[in-house]
Amino acid sequence: MTIGGAAGAPVMARGGPGGSGVSQEAHKVRWLLSDFASGVRGLQDVVVVSSDGLLLAASEGASRAQDLAAVVSGLVSLGAGASRVLGNGAVRQTIVTMDGGHLFLMAISDGSCLGVHASLDCDLSVVAYQMALLVERAGHALTPEVRSELHRAMAAR
Repeated sequence: MTIGGAAGAPVMARGGPGGSGVSQEAHKVRWLLSDFASGVRGLQDVVVVSSDGLLLAASEGASRAQDLAAVVSGLVSLGAGASRVLGNGAVRQTIVTMDGGHLFLMAISDGSCLGVHASLDCDLSVVAYQMALLVERAGHALTPEVRSELHRAMAAR
């Protein structure tokens, strides 16, 4: 069910999974994350973090979304510093491998970042490829209005 808004205002979706009063565009970003998380083997938590470190969206059931967002924000900052010092341009992707799993970071065109926590037995190439596809899809949907709306919705949780 949708509610029409004024010209240029986002159309709001009610009910349904993740709809609860957010625009269809924001709902699409949430759906893309949850579909990605459930469709790629070994993924545990998936988040989108804004360029200023705020959690914008998380996959359905992400148990440590706030913690993961903080880690992603810190690693993005560290990578940006390394990029400046080394003069190699923008950081596009970061993979941290730990004893018990992997953390993937991938830049989204608007300055935000996709963060993925995955099990050690995941297929690295499949995760990276699927992340690239997701970044392409979500990047178009993450307008400034949608980013602001997603942040407000996450803060209200």
